[in-house]
Amino acid sequence: MTKIGYAAMLEQFHPTDLLEWCPQAEAAGFTAGFMVSEHFHPWTPHQGQSAFAFAFVGALGQRTSLPIGCGVTCPGFRYHPAVVAHAAATLGAMYPGRFWLGLGAGEALNEHVIGGEWPEIGIRSAMLFEAIEVINKLFTGNVVKHDGEYFTLESAKLYTRPEQPVPIYVATAGPINAKRTGKYADGIITVGAADEKIEMLWAKFADGARESGKDPDAMPKLLQIHVSWAESQADAEAQAVSEWPNGGMAFPKQDIRNPEDFANIAKLVRPEHFTNRVLISADLEEHAAHLQKFVDMGFDQIYVHNVGRNQAEFIAAFGDKVLPQLRLG
Repeated sequence: MTKIGYAAMLEQFHPTDLLEWCPQAEAAGFTAGFMVSEHFHPWTPHQGQSAFAFAFVGALGQRTSLPIGCGVTCPGFRYHPAVVAHAAATLGAMYPGRFWLGLGAGEALNEHVIGGEWPEIGIRSAMLFEAIEVINKLFTGNVVKHDGEYFTLESAKLYTRPEQPVPIYVATAGPINAKRTGKYADGIITVGAADEKIEMLWAKFADGARESGKDPDAMPKLLQIHVSWAESQADAEAQAVSEWPNGGMAFPKQDIRNPEDFANIAKLVRPEHFTNRVLISADLEEHAAHLQKFVDMGFDQIYVHNVGRNQAEFIAAFGDKVLPQLRLG
């Protein structure tokens, strides 16, 4: 059965505000829990925040009872994989069965801050899957040594960890990484895509899972979607352009380094640029139909991000008018 969750966007909202909204979302029926963004910078300076996700997750676990995951962390530039494993194992031990770790190949916006070369996507992908190998070794609780192409470990052991390893879900947008995800991870994350692309990613993911002896149907498929809902269509359009212009940029963003650069590009963004990327609508029936489409596709968990500042109103409206309409299977 599909579950709907709430996307807690730390690059847009202060963590203490999200610590109020997330319990409201739980009470309103967002039963999948919370996907917490993990950024060093916001997309644009106007978004205005970028709290440390792992600290926030620790606090959120005390305020809620549902699953929580970081969606997503890059385990290879700002953080050595051992640090990511340490953080994830601690949260898994604190909240058994509730914390999952979302990983991705990273974006220059967040990772360039340590300086050095920003490699091409092929190298970043190879780094990601070597990092997953390191993290999984550490999750065993054994003393780990690793001398790989990109990372080394010298006699490292995690002493605080959960009884069952934290599941690792990988955000992927291409066929090669989708197959690797099925092979080396526990689930797949998609951040919006055309229907045919989702089907392709799932097919490659399933191929990789079967190659490693896993059942792809038993592995979670997560989706994050962005919507812009407000009381009027004009307000919904205006907040999409002002608060989430990156959602209207139909090009790869992994190599753009600074919020100021995104802000300059944002000057060109118009409401029509969000078509098929962010649903902009004041009609809650339209939002329900939009969500139902992804439920019917077979996603296990769907995390919804309303791009406006009206988070409490969004949670109440969706809890009252949208979630009860959904046929979740």
